Amino acid sequence: MARDIADGFVQDKFAGAKAAFEANFESGADVGASFCATKDGETVVDLWGGWADAEKTRPWTRDTIVNVYSTTKTMTFLSALIVADRGELDFDAPVAKYWPEFAANGKADIKVSYLMAHSAGLSGWKEKITKETLYDWDKATSLLAAQAPLWPPGTQSGYHAITQGYLVGEVIRRITGKSLGTFFREEIAEPLGADFWIGLPASEDARVADLIPPPPGGAIGDNLQTELQKITFNNPGVDVAETRTRAWRGAEIPAGGGTGNARAVAEIHAILANGGVAKGKRFLSEAGCRKALELQIEGTDLVLGLPARFGMGFGLPSATVPLPNPNTIYWGGYGGSLIVIDMDARTTFAYVMNKMGDGTQGDLRAFGIMGAMWAALAS
Repeated sequence: MARDIADGFVQDKFAGAKAAFEANFESGADVGASFCATKDGETVVDLWGGWADAEKTRPWTRDTIVNVYSTTKTMTFLSALIVADRGELDFDAPVAKYWPEFAANGKADIKVSYLMAHSAGLSGWKEKITKETLYDWDKATSLLAAQAPLWPPGTQSGYHAITQGYLVGEVIRRITGKSLGTFFREEIAEPLGADFWIGLPASEDARVADLIPPPPGGAIGDNLQTELQKITFNNPGVDVAETRTRAWRGAEIPAGGGTGNARAVAEIHAILANGGVAKGKRFLSEAGCRKALELQIEGTDLVLGLPARFGMGFGLPSATVPLPNPNTIYWGGYGGSLIVIDMDARTTFAYVMNKMGDGTQGDLRAFGIMGAMWAALAS
């Protein structure tokens, strides 16, 4: 039985988004996926379809969830923005104020904002590690605290692909006494009833879609040229099959290990799109939301090798990522997942999938659907 027609709902005004979503299945670009959009805090599109596995034996249902890789980072950014809005975290303060051991090896002056903007010079571990290190929070963070920066901090961004979650997460843990996954669950996901997890309980495993690796030559470790890229992406290497293990799913990997669906991603980030309020609950102030828009660093990213503009964590619009409204933030994950938060239009658009493309921060499948949303909003 073919399953290339979406389930869920879409307001009539946004029928073009459903057509674009379904076109991805008709072309074979998608195997299983979900897309969700909110406007003024209301969910206006919530679609899902296809299959949760490459063999097409498990339908992708309303409650299917999947590893979204770096879209997880946005949940870490939101957590940090909330702690800062409460007055407990100063982004301009040295990391060592909260995490004294971090001052080692010339890092005493690195600001928390550098961690958020990928400019701390710690995009990877200099010491050789294994995948097991990713599952050992204390070891992963202790190694980073002891390490010297890989380039002068604050001068350029260099995408902290996996390390960013441990760095920001440890600052939050030192302040709140809660791990990042626990803070996120208790302070954000549970109050919203949102199905997103940083550290997935075994009870939820049956709902997880299998990621399908990128095409040959399109994997993140296939085209590394610089030593910095190799340190960042190949220590340890990124193994898509690892996302099917209980060790990966259960670990708190706040830069790449989150599991959820588009509904959860869009409805969580409605907080930022709507001045700090979602589902009738206030999570942070309007000013706290707009902190995310403050440009921290721009230029050619040392790891990605591409122009980048980073706000407080999130990516900002640029010539290479043009977005309709200026007060917009976004980020995406390896393989294609993406979240766009437009504070001007008070909208969020989220897309997650299991068939991975060769991008590290979203791809054209998501932008096709989002383009239909923007067109409808402008009409």
